[in-house]
Amino acid sequence: LLQLVESGGGSVQTGGSLRLSCAASESRFCMGWFRQVPGKEREGVAYITTGGTVRYSDAVKGRFSLSRDKVKSTLSLQLNSLKPEDTAMYYCAATESRTRVCSLSPGLFDYWGQGTQVTVSS
Repeated sequence: LLQLVESGGGSVQTGGSLRLSCAASESRFCMGWFRQVPGKEREGVAYITTGGTVRYSDAVKGRFSLSRDKVKSTLSLQLNSLKPEDTAMYYCAATESRTRVCSLSPGLFDYWGQGTQVTVSS
């Protein structure tokens, strides 16, 4: 069973930076980051495929950067120029091994980490 463990969340002021990491017990074609605020739906932040294709949501494009270490099966999400609206619980996710498509839709993903909190104060 695939396991995902996030780390790196914290509290910063507006304009600050954080780096989130996700350690996976094995690699999958499509892996990504999502975030959720209480009372709202989970939203896609970014995904990356084993082929290196990366996509970002419009909300974070140009500020966040996603990378993947194929050997270590880890994801790193660099969060720059943070805004108060980026405050959320951030989750790492992965698809089933046979999946060969990728998107920012939470419904596509089958495995989730426990989440790491990011808080941005004004």
